[in-house]
Amino acid sequence: MHYWIRAIAGTFILASLALGYWVHPGWYLFTAFVGANLLQSSFTRWCLMERILQRLGVPPAV
Repeated sequence: MHYWIRAIAGTFILASLALGYWVHPGWYLFTAFVGANLLQSSFTRWCLMERILQRLGVPPAV
């Protein structure tokens, strides 16, 4: 599961940086949102993406 979360977060960050550069700078807010969620999950140990992946049937890390 942790590998999925890292892959999704990295994809979101790279995609939003590209969209911010080539489409509209407002996309940088999405980059900040992903970063803020990563930071809060390190303190609270709660991650929305983990919940979403659980509901989609991705098995937890062992």
